[in-house]
Amino acid sequence: MGEALLDLGGGFWNIRGDFRVAGVVNVGTHASLVRLASGRFVFLDSYGLKGSLRDRVMALTEGGSAVEAILNLHPFHTLHCEAMHRDFPHAALYGSARHRQRLPDLPWAEAAVESATLAARYGEDLAFSLPAGIDYISADDRVHAGSLLAWHQASGTLHVDDTLNLMPVPRLLRGVLPPPRLFLHPTLPQALAPGPGAVRDFRAWVKGLAAQCADLRHLVVAHSGHRSFAPGDFSKALLAALRRISPRLERAEARRSTPAA
Repeated sequence: MGEALLDLGGGFWNIRGDFRVAGVVNVGTHASLVRLASGRFVFLDSYGLKGSLRDRVMALTEGGSAVEAILNLHPFHTLHCEAMHRDFPHAALYGSARHRQRLPDLPWAEAAVESATLAARYGEDLAFSLPAGIDYISADDRVHAGSLLAWHQASGTLHVDDTLNLMPVPRLLRGVLPPPRLFLHPTLPQALAPGPGAVRDFRAWVKGLAAQCADLRHLVVAHSGHRSFAPGDFSKALLAALRRISPRLERAEARRSTPAA
């Protein structure tokens, strides 16, 4: 892990950041900077910038003045929102209901980040996708499977927080081992939405995402980095990940629908 700014082309930069569990294990986190067709910028998620990383971002964004919005996509990623607002105080700040609840003193925009209003506002540059069949904001703070995904077709990049993950590969072995395997968040069974048909709806959403991102070139995920794909390979990897987790989802749905003895 460690801080870095990855230029993925097409006006998309991924910010790799540090996040230490219990102050020790660095599992990493991220945010992304997107240049819009208008020439202005938005952030996807928040990260507290410092040092040379901050200098590079400020140089790209005219000292921050060209940033028009910060879109906080994951309800449970709230740690860096205040720092990002301090650095870009004139940027509109968007988040979920949980962002508002956790950080009520920040000047949140009226529209929720997952709203149709925001999707329409940035539809020329970004396509947002909210997973069907699972809770976006789980009542259990340990269940982080739900997040709002952002597809940037100009660069062929999909920005994801926790819904999709990559199996970490130690830096020294990256030239020897295969690319990191794509998998779906392990808390998905606990995130299933109430009522029948949740697994069916989630499967349909995954298949739709695979079709939408068939020409994907880059996948950036919060806690396990970045992987490049050849055209068509991401869709295959995503559908394989769905097949692997499907039995767990089916068992979880079956347990929920079985009356207690």
